[in-house]
Amino acid sequence: MNRSANMNAVLLLLLCTFFWGACFPVGKHALGEVHALTLVIWRFAIAAVCLFMYAKWKNMSMPSLTARQWAWAMGVSIVGVGGLNLGLFTGLAHTDASNGALIMALSPLATSLIGSLLQRKLPARGAVFSLVVCLSGVLLVLTNGELKRLLGFEFNHGDQMIFLGMLCWSLYTYLTQSVSRWMPMIPYTLVGMLSGLGVISLVTAFSPEVHPWQESLAISGYVLGDLLFIGVFGTVGGYLLWISGVKQLGAANASLFFNFVPVFAALTAFAYGQSVTQLQLLGVGIVIAGLLLPRLAKRQQQRRINRQAATSIR
Repeated sequence: MNRSANMNAVLLLLLCTFFWGACFPVGKHALGEVHALTLVIWRFAIAAVCLFMYAKWKNMSMPSLTARQWAWAMGVSIVGVGGLNLGLFTGLAHTDASNGALIMALSPLATSLIGSLLQRKLPARGAVFSLVVCLSGVLLVLTNGELKRLLGFEFNHGDQMIFLGMLCWSLYTYLTQSVSRWMPMIPYTLVGMLSGLGVISLVTAFSPEVHPWQESLAISGYVLGDLLFIGVFGTVGGYLLWISGVKQLGAANASLFFNFVPVFAALTAFAYGQSVTQLQLLGVGIVIAGLLLPRLAKRQQQRRINRQAATSIR
């Protein structure tokens, strides 16, 4: 691999995870003026317009699919994209941005475990180790270090909503592997944004306390900037940067950068003046360690095998 190209990919992935991490405190700030459903409508609408313009610029056309394939793509998108955003931003209205980012950091691990469950095979030892360590870090934060809250299953409603949203996204990520075999990712993502916009708009229509049009007319310029950031950079920009990084470094190496999301979320929350406790920082450290240690151990083992093989050849 070209070293310069690899360095560019690293920078792109760091920028991507910064955008994703920043969405949590930025979204938390925007929720001070608009309802969570209004925020999600803005996110989907902005992302859909940007993706449509990008597809036109790249001369991309929608694929020719069967009715069953279209139904499957839209169904998966409604569950994953719609479920994630509904759980995430509804939950952020009732919990800290750092908590939300910490829960979402479990997504790659949850995707792996969902794959093992659906394929009816036992997860690897490294995945089990990561699950135990990461969950301990997350539970430490969600229970505020109080064992009695854990034993009594007393969790913040917002944290519960974000956890459900994370599971929806993990299921979507796993199922997307099959969809991507017959549908290009940019059109598929556009379908996801439009499907999410449709289902959230339907939910909003049956929520009398939500008034997207009136809220949108009354928002401040600062919150408008928040919404544009989430839609343009946190959604479309992050996705395109992620694709570029994965193409250069591979999915396994790129997934390591997901660990920076809660770090950037905490830093951005601090910049916004939102509280970041020492317990939350400790939880972030535990989760990152749980995700990285098995990978580092596996890489070290592979290096030993390669050295032994090279020695035996000599």
